Amino acid sequence: MRVSKESLEWDAHAATFDAEPDHGLLDPEVRAAWTNLILPLLPPAPASVLDVGCGTGSLAVLLGHAGYDVHGIDFSERMVAAAREKARVAGVEARFEVGDAQAPAVGAASYDVVLGRHILWALPDPSEAVRSWVALLKQPGVLVLIEGRWSTGAGLTAAECERLVRPHREELSTTRLGDPALWGRAITDERYLLVSRR
Repeated sequence: MRVSKESLEWDAHAATFDAEPDHGLLDPEVRAAWTNLILPLLPPAPASVLDVGCGTGSLAVLLGHAGYDVHGIDFSERMVAAAREKARVAGVEARFEVGDAQAPAVGAASYDVVLGRHILWALPDPSEAVRSWVALLKQPGVLVLIEGRWSTGAGLTAAECERLVRPHREELSTTRLGDPALWGRAITDERYLLVSRR
């Protein structure tokens, strides 16, 4: 895999990435909020989950603790190294590898769940990414996307995300994620959860 400017930029953030409450999930209340949000959306453990753009692996480790078979992929070598170390320290079985989150090099219909948090907006072809991820799901499978349109102007609105998913899935729902417990602080920008089960 070639090293890109973007992967080097994310490598540079790896050491401090978990300082954000919703990145590291180090605060027990923030971690509990994410646990309570995500676990009810998923089929029972040990269902298989592909965490695309897994970053430092916080959600993957959370799901590993809950008994899920988790595979994380990210194009930043340092993020993946941090995720592996986080899983080791936590005593969690999870696989992490450096790879292309937009088009993971895994077999079709391989996972019960594809999970992406704050990744779709950053990819070069979000529509192609959604198509690729849906093809990785066992049928019917669950697609879980956590995205936002941030105060910086970056990101995707919920309506934009829905338009990307609708050509590939029959059903979807979006929920605003305004609870400060998820972020470790009050927010004013648009953050949401999109779930599609078929």
